[in-house]
Amino acid sequence: MEAFYEYLDAFISVIKSITFFDILDIAILAFLLYKGIQIARETRAGQLVKGIILIAACYFVADFFELKAMKYLLDTFFRWGFLAIVILFQPEFRRVLERVGRSKVASITTLSPLDRSGASDVWSNCIDVISESAATLSSTKTGALIVCERMTKLGEQIDTGTILNCVPSEAVFGNIFFPNTPLHDGAVIIRNGYILAAGCFLPKPQKEELINKQLGSRHRAAIGMSEVSDAIIVVVSEETGNISVAEDGVLTRGYNKESLKKHLISRLLPKEDENKHQGIAERVKRRWKKEKS
Repeated sequence: MEAFYEYLDAFISVIKSITFFDILDIAILAFLLYKGIQIARETRAGQLVKGIILIAACYFVADFFELKAMKYLLDTFFRWGFLAIVILFQPEFRRVLERVGRSKVASITTLSPLDRSGASDVWSNCIDVISESAATLSSTKTGALIVCERMTKLGEQIDTGTILNCVPSEAVFGNIFFPNTPLHDGAVIIRNGYILAAGCFLPKPQKEELINKQLGSRHRAAIGMSEVSDAIIVVVSEETGNISVAEDGVLTRGYNKESLKKHLISRLLPKEDENKHQGIAERVKRRWKKEKS
């Protein structure tokens, strides 16, 4: 019984010694561990973590049973293994750092492209044009690949294409993606609501072997671009005419003109501009119905 009271007194003394900064320290560490596990589960790093845990368990077993040869090898592994892990999983570490750079916390001190350029109205018009063009291209089964740049700048991809720097329109998209034209195979990159470049090459996806075999090169390029940036990529299939959107390494399919427009508004416009855009659309729709009646 005395031992129980001793443990209880020790526990109470520890609780009393905890300060606000200790709680803050634990909360931050727990959040970072949670986010690290969340990110690791989405990449090859998940298997890496499992492997490290297994090797650590083997090390404790070797140490407990005094297996000198095993312990020596595992000691060597832990001494140099970290450097090998950094080299082997450089793409995963790069993706994690890019995610941190694109987080809301990191963007507090930086203005978004919309805020810097005052291009909300331009983006609103661009979204309308993209939706109309995608629907038109879909009806004729004309392949298209449209990249909407956000916070992550796509200078490397822009350098591989042809600079246009023009206002988007259905005619421009139709000319670019018309079969057998010089720019139809590449991607169009849109910055601040303007077509900046066309015929651009996009990176391959990092998990290409896991992607559905039925998806063509455009869909694969869209997934690859979305893995290394926060861009929104619109794809029109030339085989089926289906409209798809790639974001954060995930491809969603089955869009039409209205659903694509709604999705782009939610992703590319600030919330207040989204509400403004929707209000204008509703007023135009009501006026059209009134005139028709």
